[in-house]
Amino acid sequence: MGVSAAVGVLSLVGTPIGNLSDASPRVLDTLRAADVLLCEDTRVTSKLLARFEIRVPLERCDENVIASRVESVLDRVAAGQRVAFVSDAGMPGVSDPGQRLVDAALDEGLRVEVIPGPSAVTCALVASGLSMDHFFFEGFLPRKAGERARRLEALRTVPGALVFYESPHRVAATLDSIAEAYPARRVALVRELTKLHEECVRDVASELARRVRERGELRGECVVVVEGPAEGELAVASAAASGFASPEDAVRKGLASGEPKSALAKRVAKAFGMPRSEAYDLVVSLAR
Repeated sequence: MGVSAAVGVLSLVGTPIGNLSDASPRVLDTLRAADVLLCEDTRVTSKLLARFEIRVPLERCDENVIASRVESVLDRVAAGQRVAFVSDAGMPGVSDPGQRLVDAALDEGLRVEVIPGPSAVTCALVASGLSMDHFFFEGFLPRKAGERARRLEALRTVPGALVFYESPHRVAATLDSIAEAYPARRVALVRELTKLHEECVRDVASELARRVRERGELRGECVVVVEGPAEGELAVASAAASGFASPEDAVRKGLASGEPKSALAKRVAKAFGMPRSEAYDLVVSLAR
């Protein structure tokens, strides 16, 4: 396209995830100043604009059409227009359209700004009360039980909390799968965030799954937060991945292959979550 300078701006605008009062003054000012507002669903965004008496041209730009709209959007920004983009709720690009536009705009040297707003991911993490020093946002898990189980197994060794989005119709089945994969971990079900009936229910995975099944079908979009793995769980998973049943088994096979004692101790300690000194003592005792 040959753009030489960024004279307009592409604004990614975070919008309320439930409570319209969460729209910040900067969000509203950005929407009012936009030459055009791109959105997932014009009917949804029209309600937000009507609430704050904002009049701006709306154009549909959902996941089905965004690829075909990229070039025309960049042309508008390059021509000096203020193009705003919103998803139905929350931060665009987080399990919602938007990333493709940002990527293309940055490649062209165009100006991109993010107007912060509510995000269900961070709100649910805080509401859960679970440790979030590290966390991994997965989005939606597969719908089929087998695929879901395989994905949960792949996430087992992620050293932090896991965050999933889920619909109220499938959340009970998802919690059953989580309980089967991580029965001892605490799990929080957070739903109706920022709304009147906001709720956070937290329990050990197996117990939470039972409680939700007994309640029947829920309402409102759901976020599930799974506690990160304990050191013992990581050690067991690591040992299983190594193919050895026990530290002794690993040491014997390492010694038989001629592996240096110090290197063997380091590897076994890492695989089984042991202090290196303890692993080295095991290596020395079995080497006699």
